[in-house]
Amino acid sequence: MKDASQKSPADYSPSDSAPLLPPGVDIPQEFAGLRFDAALAKLFPEHSRSRLQGWLKEGLIRLDGRVVDAKHRLLGGEQVACDDKLAVLPAPTFSDAGEDIALKIVYEDASLLVIDKPAGLVVHPGNGNPSGTLLNALLHHAPQLAGVPRAGIVHRLDKDTSGLLVVAKTLVAQTDLVRQLQAHTVRRHYLALALGQVERDGMVDAPLGRHPTQRTKMAVVRPGSGGSKEARTHYHVLERFARATLLECRLETGRTHQIRVHLASRKHPLAGDKTYGKTCSGDARLDVFPRQALHAWRLALTHPETHEEMAWESPLPDDFARLLESLRHDPAA
Repeated sequence: MKDASQKSPADYSPSDSAPLLPPGVDIPQEFAGLRFDAALAKLFPEHSRSRLQGWLKEGLIRLDGRVVDAKHRLLGGEQVACDDKLAVLPAPTFSDAGEDIALKIVYEDASLLVIDKPAGLVVHPGNGNPSGTLLNALLHHAPQLAGVPRAGIVHRLDKDTSGLLVVAKTLVAQTDLVRQLQAHTVRRHYLALALGQVERDGMVDAPLGRHPTQRTKMAVVRPGSGGSKEARTHYHVLERFARATLLECRLETGRTHQIRVHLASRKHPLAGDKTYGKTCSGDARLDVFPRQALHAWRLALTHPETHEEMAWESPLPDDFARLLESLRHDPAA
């Protein structure tokens, strides 16, 4: 599937409204010396720098009638001209991708959708999952999301992780939410059932990257090694059982499988996690749990349009709640 910033001319239709960029803008004199892409980011803050750079590469944005490199230094006073193709929103490119899949919508307005994702639902199409995903469900619910890169999905949950996920319904909202995620100001809290006795609250600060030999897995890697990304997970002990500990985890960063890998690196893998855990905890209820015991229960962010602080919570799904109740009533089983 293509990003909205990577469409061919045939993908644009003048029948659509809602301008992406105005047809012509003068470069302020105080922008003298700036790179062209940096100036564009200041002029059009509703769009990400990478999106603007993509349009530059396609020749859809010109400076004084010429196609110039993103690194071109400005003198001030030049005119930015945008191709007619950027005067309108791109036409949908996912016309056959929408699928009537039930969504549990926690919140929706013109800018945002907050979804309570069930375990088992894949977020984005990929190898082995070409359809039947959250993206397909979103495009059926709100077809205009076809005009937003990745149908507005700005962060993901693993297939078997349940809970809250925010989706941007406009390009402006998407750019703002991505920036909030990069600044670590989106607050994401999870409930995690970790095997063993976690003695105290703590934080794992360990970079993550692809496993060196098992490419479908992530691993804690040496800082500075190829592909490594900083990752920090804070955890707080909520409840202890005979062979497991219920934790509240807060993500400071949002790497693939972050909580699962970080807790496993501390010898406390999640119950039910067959990828990073084990199946011989000593408690059959923990060993047969069919998925990683991880639930995104709280999400908080700044609304990209109103700038209001907003937060949502999701109750534990039935399978997770039943497991905890069983452990409470018969902790030594």
